[in-house]
Amino acid sequence: MRMGRPGDRIGVVRIAVFSDVHANLPALEAVLEFVRGLALDHVLCLGDVVGYGPHPREVIALLRESKIPCALGGTDVRVIFPVPGPKKSPETEAALSWTREQLGDEEKAFLRSLPPLLKLQTPFGRAKGFHGRPDDPEARFPLFEGEAALAPLLDSLRASLILTGGSHVPIFRSLSRGYLLDPGSVGLPLGGEPGADLAVLTVSPEGVKSRFYKIPYDYAQTAFDIQAWGLPERIARIVRTGQPQGPED
Repeated sequence: MRMGRPGDRIGVVRIAVFSDVHANLPALEAVLEFVRGLALDHVLCLGDVVGYGPHPREVIALLRESKIPCALGGTDVRVIFPVPGPKKSPETEAALSWTREQLGDEEKAFLRSLPPLLKLQTPFGRAKGFHGRPDDPEARFPLFEGEAALAPLLDSLRASLILTGGSHVPIFRSLSRGYLLDPGSVGLPLGGEPGADLAVLTVSPEGVKSRFYKIPYDYAQTAFDIQAWGLPERIARIVRTGQPQGPED
């Protein structure tokens, strides 16, 4: 997927990465409008397209229209597949049930078609993108573990650039064997500031540089829509503040 004009430096690739849209249409629209003005070679979405937010149909339609490669996220799984194991809180389960009711067969088919893993060859080596962990989109990647603890997971991925979603906080780490990125969240950021998170990577044979953006949008409208549909007030507060509100955030 190419948006804007790709860079003209030989051996350099620019990649925009976003994640955790959570059915927040104004936030996604703002991000896509922003990246259209950049010189990019690829745009990737790391999942959690729907869940919690008030615009699941509209977000799916926009992503389908944009033809942006998307990975399957944990809330996407919860919406379209029966998931064994413990349930979430009652209000979270109610929000996911509401999302299921909003989606038609084509929209559910789109979510089922999302791959658990995205692959991309870059000038620095192979990049792999996923939500959570490559074997479980509902899990959390151990972003802050030391390299010794991360070694088995990094070895299994066999990638120089690892892109993961799910923390809702922008993180970029330079490791001895490559780089690790979580771009944060478009629709439900938890970094302490409202707005949509976006990461842009500049990749050359020498290494990877990252730049994080906080894209402004009308988050009051999204919060209003959450309340109008009777979705959890906790979600509206996160949208307005960018602050975590509980153990499930």
